[in-house]
Amino acid sequence: MCKRGALQVCAARIANVEIPNNKCIRYSLQYVYGIGDKTAVDILRQVDIDATKRTYTLSEDELGKIRDEVEQYVVEGDLRRVVGMNIKRLKEIGSYRGRRHYSNLPCRGQNTKNNARTRKGKKKMAIVSKK
Repeated sequence: MCKRGALQVCAARIANVEIPNNKCIRYSLQYVYGIGDKTAVDILRQVDIDATKRTYTLSEDELGKIRDEVEQYVVEGDLRRVVGMNIKRLKEIGSYRGRRHYSNLPCRGQNTKNNARTRKGKKKMAIVSKK
């Protein structure tokens, strides 16, 4: 028989994203789109929390302070919308970068003869003729 225990919280929610419990808060915050290493350290410095603390050791008050500080940044859906609108604007005005986005090629001057497989897609195989 399967016994059910008490309800347990698996992960803290910050900016509508569940961040992992078993990692340092500095790295857990980076699961939120728009928060990198520098921003995570800045947030923790603002709310005066040690960056090496694990997420599960934080109190509800500390998590509330972090949530309030994260709200001051443009993250997740709003940031994705802003980036998408910027790319759409580049495409509409017909700039070089916009055309590269439209063609699904690198926009920042990378070589594409041998590389750029992630942007160009899987390599097409040559047709082998039969003898």
